[in-house]
Amino acid sequence: DFTCSYRLVASYVSQKKKELRLGKKEGYIPLKHYPGEAQADFGCATFYENGKYHEKAKYLVLSFPHSNAGYLQLNYGENMECLLEGLEAVFTHIGGVPAEIWFDNTSTIVTKIIKGGERNVTERFQRFCEHYRFKAVFMNPESGWEKGSVENKVGYLRRNELVPVPEFKSITEKNKELLTACDLDMDREHYDDDSNRTIRDLFEEDKKALHNLPSVPFDTALLTTARTDKYGKFTLDNGVHRYSASPAFSENTVRLRITSSEVIIMDSDLREIVRHKRLYGAERKSMDWLPYLKYIARKPRSLRNSGIYDMMPESMQIYMDSCKSAERGKILKVLSDLTDKSGFESAVNTVNEAIRYKATDPDSLMNLYQRAYSDVPELPPLDDQS
Repeated sequence: DFTCSYRLVASYVSQKKKELRLGKKEGYIPLKHYPGEAQADFGCATFYENGKYHEKAKYLVLSFPHSNAGYLQLNYGENMECLLEGLEAVFTHIGGVPAEIWFDNTSTIVTKIIKGGERNVTERFQRFCEHYRFKAVFMNPESGWEKGSVENKVGYLRRNELVPVPEFKSITEKNKELLTACDLDMDREHYDDDSNRTIRDLFEEDKKALHNLPSVPFDTALLTTARTDKYGKFTLDNGVHRYSASPAFSENTVRLRITSSEVIIMDSDLREIVRHKRLYGAERKSMDWLPYLKYIARKPRSLRNSGIYDMMPESMQIYMDSCKSAERGKILKVLSDLTDKSGFESAVNTVNEAIRYKATDPDSLMNLYQRAYSDVPELPPLDDQS
């Protein structure tokens, strides 16, 4: 039987909230930042490395709120290896370790938020903190403003160092250049210092509060194992990315050493089998043909039934079918050598030329390769890690 309109009730409630101060938002308490304190966060980046476009890449920023200094390192992604490698690179460059570093509650680090403000973190991150003797501080959930220094520095460094889209040959060399560029950026006056000191002047106070670097660096790589299938392949990242090992290790357990940029596959004695560039995003497969061609060259009669035949490009299947059975072992050896010299693509291109000229003997195959790739330098041999 209540006949009052909704609009009138809403107006009454709004007025009462103002009187009772129920709608007043909480203000922000200014934070004091001490020398040696740092904040870390990732930003999104795009870049060209050796002609390849990386659209959904990342960059790690470590900022020092006391001085307003900041450093960045480009990464292919935002995994644990990218985080640890980036932090270690900055520590080494500045010659010390911040006393404490503030982080978001990213799943890369935090496994559980415990009532009362505590955090459960991953074992590798905990070991990294203990190795470098810094305290990890975590923000309240959905409270990015609590580390406003690095939030602002992420945008500043993107605008000043990553615009226009950078192009370079090696991300390792580019990251060294970025550290130097961040050093040079410190010659500006601090935005909130009454004595008009520069960022560099204040950063000297930060550096005095840093912990010394440990005598032994931390191994930031992930050491793990994988089970290969009948083709000698395995997957990472919950089955998203697929890598080849070797047919000699089919349905076997291989050891892996994973960095931000590489996946190194080893046998049980930690001898390297093959290494791949680590896959990110839409890239799904990485295939190194050299172990497969070497393996099947020793057993040419089993080519059709090995499973390797079905993995070969169609033109290579056609070519192998046209060769004499007695010549297949030698031809596979040649293809293995060509792949070792300048990559599998050069071997496939040579096979395509051989089909065009109907050349089905090993000598003709090698001659066609030399005609097309005479100026291609041979790849240097890999170091023996055994």
